[in-house]
Amino acid sequence: MQITLNIPGWFLLLMFTIPLLFLLFLLTKRFTKPILRKIIKKITGTAAKRLLSDKYTQNIAEMWPSLNRFSILNLLEMSLRAEDGKVLTRPLGTPKHFLGFENLMFAPKQMTSLSLQESVKVDMQVTIGVNATKPLTISIPLMISGMAYGLALSEEAKRALARAAKTLQTTISSGEGPFLPEERADAGKYVLQISRWIWGGRNIEQISSADMLEVQMGQGADMGSVLVEAVALKGRAQVLAGLAPGQSTTSFPAPPGIKSTEDWPGFMKSLRKQAKGIPIALKLMATGHLEDDLAVAVDLGFDAVILDGAQGGSHATTPIKQDDFGIPSLNALVRAERYLKNTQVSLIVAGGYFTPGQCLKALALGADAVYLATVPLFALVHGQIDKVIPWEPLTTLLYYDSSTKTQLNIDQAATSVVNVLQSMVLEMEEAMRSLGKTSLKELNADDLVALDALSAEVTGVARVY
Repeated sequence: MQITLNIPGWFLLLMFTIPLLFLLFLLTKRFTKPILRKIIKKITGTAAKRLLSDKYTQNIAEMWPSLNRFSILNLLEMSLRAEDGKVLTRPLGTPKHFLGFENLMFAPKQMTSLSLQESVKVDMQVTIGVNATKPLTISIPLMISGMAYGLALSEEAKRALARAAKTLQTTISSGEGPFLPEERADAGKYVLQISRWIWGGRNIEQISSADMLEVQMGQGADMGSVLVEAVALKGRAQVLAGLAPGQSTTSFPAPPGIKSTEDWPGFMKSLRKQAKGIPIALKLMATGHLEDDLAVAVDLGFDAVILDGAQGGSHATTPIKQDDFGIPSLNALVRAERYLKNTQVSLIVAGGYFTPGQCLKALALGADAVYLATVPLFALVHGQIDKVIPWEPLTTLLYYDSSTKTQLNIDQAATSVVNVLQSMVLEMEEAMRSLGKTSLKELNADDLVALDALSAEVTGVARVY
């Protein structure tokens, strides 16, 4: 898809001429300096004169007030919409900034509770679905979120993530795409998503291979029904999805078997029988009706809730769903923790968690674990960016429909993901020792203070003055 902007020719000439002339100047400074000075003076003088004298409606400076009214991103997306008139899908999530964890700070009690020696081990183990017959136990509170094979990521990227998860002794989610046998074979603990696609009900063999199931009703950047063109899913993903060549497909409002809200009890009874004791989680976009959704989840007997705040990303969804749906991750976490406090339902949070501090604060506020996607996604390409930069974005190496996906070194990518998550956990452990804690079970909201009134009001954390 090409974008054409009406930039005056003289401006383009200026942008390309000056760097070339400057390079020439550096190479032949002694001989060309007087000439170059005259040329540069002429060009910049002409440009300045045009800028300061052209009629405003014909002046490149007209872009200045326009871009102060909206943004370069708005301009880009206007042009993309104008190109073909189709639904626009934006990669990776909203650029908006919501209330987050920045104004929450850890508050160690330095004189009344000493910090711990660096050699002290910190228990970072987490158990999800404590009431399930076969609860899921992982060694760290960071889990690799669902990123769909075919609909988003390549086989190479999924296998690298699976290998990393196994090394870290944590989980990877299948995401909503077709089941990829190689991913399951490479993974240790495996979460299978019961998704809202024709293949999303999964078969008994696939369900039997999982350590947890997650029923996907929404995510931070998407919910509802969407169309995927056949060209986007051709190849092996099409075969594994059970689609005919050239067949497009549309997601459902709910997983197969749910045609109305009255179908949920029967659906859960059947799924519970197939699950044979492993936890069943519900994945939701966090909205203003969160408590209503959680009430249904508790009544249906879900063992865990995966809550995706408005900062959640996706391979590609519409800007309106990214920017104008849901509630921020911090608000969602606090409200869910309060509602689920007296239940045995585990809480996994997602959407906009990029640093060890953000993750540890979420755990202090009551989350049992944090789902990460953007962090491992970008870690995959570490050390391999020369394969696509500067002509394509980093993620080109990772996507299913990319011509460069096979260039991804799977083992190198897996090592990079292990390193970044291991580094995050080590920082979290250091913070725990500074707080005098030996286990995540000892961490709570009393270990935090708020720097502003809004953060204090939302979280219930004491404000520091």
